[in-house]
Amino acid sequence: MVGAGSFARRGRASTFHRPAFALLLLLLSALEPAEPLTIPLGLDRYMPVPEENPITAAKIALGRRLFHDKRLSRDKTLACSSCHDPARAFTDGRRVSVGVFGRRGARNVPTIVNRGYGRAFFWDGRISSLEEQVIQPILNHLEMDMTLEEASARVELTQGEIAHALASYVRSILSGDSPYDRFVFGDRDALTAEERHGLEIFRGKGNCTACHAGPILTDESFHNTGVAWRDGELLDEGRYSVTRNNEDRGAFKTPTLREVARTAPYMHDGSFATLEDVVELYDKGGIANPHLDPELRPLRLTAEEKAAVVAFLYTLSGRVQEGLTGAEPATAPADVVERPGALPARAWRVQVAEYRRGGRNGLRLRSR
Repeated sequence: MVGAGSFARRGRASTFHRPAFALLLLLLSALEPAEPLTIPLGLDRYMPVPEENPITAAKIALGRRLFHDKRLSRDKTLACSSCHDPARAFTDGRRVSVGVFGRRGARNVPTIVNRGYGRAFFWDGRISSLEEQVIQPILNHLEMDMTLEEASARVELTQGEIAHALASYVRSILSGDSPYDRFVFGDRDALTAEERHGLEIFRGKGNCTACHAGPILTDESFHNTGVAWRDGELLDEGRYSVTRNNEDRGAFKTPTLREVARTAPYMHDGSFATLEDVVELYDKGGIANPHLDPELRPLRLTAEEKAAVVAFLYTLSGRVQEGLTGAEPATAPADVVERPGALPARAWRVQVAEYRRGGRNGLRLRSR
């Protein structure tokens, strides 16, 4: 559900018109007991979770079904999992997103692993909460092209329930326990000599940790690498379209390097097909333009050093898991996939009822 960064949106998030009722739902949600996620090796044991949306098994289960539910798209052909395929580390392998009716977006679909730790969402960082982010692709006319009212009616859930369930499920999608993690935590045989050499370059000569740092290997900030610069102009203003600050022109959010070997193509526009292409870009110091990030400079790596960095990047792929217990990513429930245009099956109604018995949520989505 982390959308591909298209700009247009259809519909607006709405607030409840009955304040007393909404307050009651918020109080009920606050009483809902939270359940801990199973955190894999290498990730922070603490994940920030909003008080109004505690993680529960029922909420994750409902979010998982919504994630695979094609009724949330205008023509009932796409689900969140259409672009965020569990088999591809929750990406789609395309250069840019493809939405309903074959509409093409302007940006690459990023992975959503470990997004529960995120502080900014979309390539331009225009959204700051996961609860708000998961709704945006449903509204975007280049993606799923629905209104919140239509989506709510199709799945027989309130708008807040949709947002809370999807956000809870996405928080449970984690990647860790990679060879890199095992090496850091003391297994000196987890990396080969070449991979260890690549790690040394990553931390030292390559200066990669200036942006790709911490457990999720991103600073959650924005940088201009010159990728959007073509023939003397920016094809995409990036972060500037949100902030209107000149220093943000052509800057895009640093993507996580977790599962990077499985999430090609790369960059905000999917213009780099391989990790070798990406290393070449940084070796030459990015693409010169008036707003190039000052951290970028020519590295003058040897062919051997470049190969070592690529070898190291492969060690950042580990175990992708989802759900409270850290299971392998689920495939789509059969009744959701095979009958996307039908009324909800009895199993769907039972699951919704189970979720609601655990405490309904009263999330009030901000209009934007």
